Amino acid sequence: QVQLVESGGGSVQAGGSLRLSCAASDATASINDMAWFRQAPGKEREGVAIINIRANWTRYAEYVNGRFTMSHDNAKKTVYLQMNSLKPEDTGMYYCAASSRYSGSAWSFMAAPSRYQYWGLGTQVTVSS
Repeated sequence: QVQLVESGGGSVQAGGSLRLSCAASDATASINDMAWFRQAPGKEREGVAIINIRANWTRYAEYVNGRFTMSHDNAKKTVYLQMNSLKPEDTGMYYCAASSRYSGSAWSFMAAPSRYQYWGLGTQVTVSS
């Protein structure tokens, strides 16, 4: 069973930056993809960024538009999400997720929450104008 623990959320003003971290337990040998999702009040959970930890490629939601960078450190079993130029619409609960299922390339496929078997409890990000 993979356990994920997020950290790094907080409150910032528009234009500011945050770095989220997601630490995974030791049972990660089967994991292909890790992702960041977010959910604002009253809205559906949506994909933010995905990394294939075997091939080391990343994918981003269109609304990220170059502002966020996802990376991973295999030795620490940790993935990161560096978020710059934050906007009030980035406010929400940010979740880390992991999948051992078949990987792909299309965003619509990769960003479906149902692909991910393991989830963290989330970390809150609040961006004020």
